[in-house]
Amino acid sequence: MKNIVLYTDGACSGNPGKGGWGVILQYAGHEKVLSGGEVETTNNRMELMAVIKGLEALKEPCNVQIFSDSAYVVNAFLQGWVDSWIANNWKTSSKKAVLNVDLWQRLLKVLTKHQVEWNKVKGHADNELNNRCDKIARAEIEKL
Repeated sequence: MKNIVLYTDGACSGNPGKGGWGVILQYAGHEKVLSGGEVETTNNRMELMAVIKGLEALKEPCNVQIFSDSAYVVNAFLQGWVDSWIANNWKTSSKKAVLNVDLWQRLLKVLTKHQVEWNKVKGHADNELNNRCDKIARAEIEKL
């Protein structure tokens, strides 16, 4: 299996509001940049969309190291939130409906193809690739 490094970020101007996402995929010295945006969305939806689009771009099963500054996305896996949501029929511990179920289910589907390691990075700090993803996501907002 190929070893892929996937950096992602999502951004929103207003929440909800115009949003963008950015992805940097790295493999064997090569790099691919992906991005997109939506007119009416939330920051969390853009964070999820970035990971989804990055993984969907992979044409075969891979070992993927995902780097994101989104505690919402990363902790959902590292702290077992997703497993609890599924076990509780997509309800939170306070019995409320989980937000963004459509994207969580899409992400879970694409995750079945890959071996993934989740990594939380500090946002807006000294991580060059995270900062580039942020700039890419924000540039998408400007296009809307």
